[in-house]
Amino acid sequence: MIKEMRSILADPIMLALVVYAFSVAVYAVATGASMEATNLAVGVVDEDHSDLSRRIADGLTPPLFKPAVEIAATDIDAAMDSGRLVFVIEIPPNFQADILSGRATSIQVNVDATAITQAGNGAIYIESIIYNEVAAFLSGREGGLDIPVNVVMRAKFNSNLKSSWFTSVMQVINNLTLLTVILTGAALIREREQGTVEHLLVMPIVPSEIMLSKILANGLVILAAAGLSLTLVVQWWLQVPIAGSISLFLGGSCFYVFTVAALGILLGTIASTMGQFGLLAIPVLLVMMLLSGSTTPMESMPVWLQYLMQTISPTPHFVAFAQAVLYRGADFSIVWPQFIAMAIIGGVYFVFALRRFRSVIFGG
Repeated sequence: MIKEMRSILADPIMLALVVYAFSVAVYAVATGASMEATNLAVGVVDEDHSDLSRRIADGLTPPLFKPAVEIAATDIDAAMDSGRLVFVIEIPPNFQADILSGRATSIQVNVDATAITQAGNGAIYIESIIYNEVAAFLSGREGGLDIPVNVVMRAKFNSNLKSSWFTSVMQVINNLTLLTVILTGAALIREREQGTVEHLLVMPIVPSEIMLSKILANGLVILAAAGLSLTLVVQWWLQVPIAGSISLFLGGSCFYVFTVAALGILLGTIASTMGQFGLLAIPVLLVMMLLSGSTTPMESMPVWLQYLMQTISPTPHFVAFAQAVLYRGADFSIVWPQFIAMAIIGGVYFVFALRRFRSVIFGG
């Protein structure tokens, strides 16, 4: 382990990558890739020119929307084709009169669905704004009609639905996966390319000790970086509240890091050069992270794919564990199944990687 730690500390580029991945990269993803509806461009085709139509246009306020732009019906296609407007609301003639007389009427909302996240969220906001303005107009006061059911929504764990609270923690998890595989695999490839692996063959050690030293040394660096990232970047810099225990999270991360480090060793035994290792690791890591539940919910995947990923990959179990602990404040009595799943998958990975390691490095 001391030898492996010295190798890591002697590689400034790798250290810089670790520091960048758990600091600037986490902050950039959390603040730059926002999924909220913010400053959306909206146009209004007002063919009614009534008090109610003006109230609807005035209800589209920042920060959700930019000030509404009044356009002609003939300009809709050009404005949306050029990307200047994400939404266009068409208010028909006699809209207010139809509402007051109780006749059925409609408002058309044109949505640029190429911006899928903003389109979905923004359309819901526009629908709510139109409903509230019509209800307030009919009742003659703010607050809406007197109806027997009042629906009140309360969001737990993220009351303002801020995407940065989600993306920052998920980015730490993704970088933990990425760098653990890269560091352990690169440590083995570097020794094979430099020929220093032959020195290990004459030492009174067994293959499992060599593998464990690489896994433990690189895992220790990654766990330290992840813990500091959660404390300094996520909690302090981004002001994201961590509901659960960081110690419990790091404890579960030990099982996960052991598993993906064994995977890195396995990939390092298959590839013979650093270039081959990079080309081999990229598709493996992409599949692991995209189908882990950190980007899209596991429930949105086909059932057979959910079972497959939960059987062969530790990442879905780790994402579920991390979300339960860090977001919802779960304790060990709730997340122990994820501990067991990661331990079993890690044991299988380690045994398989050890067999490959003995066969390729020691020729036995």
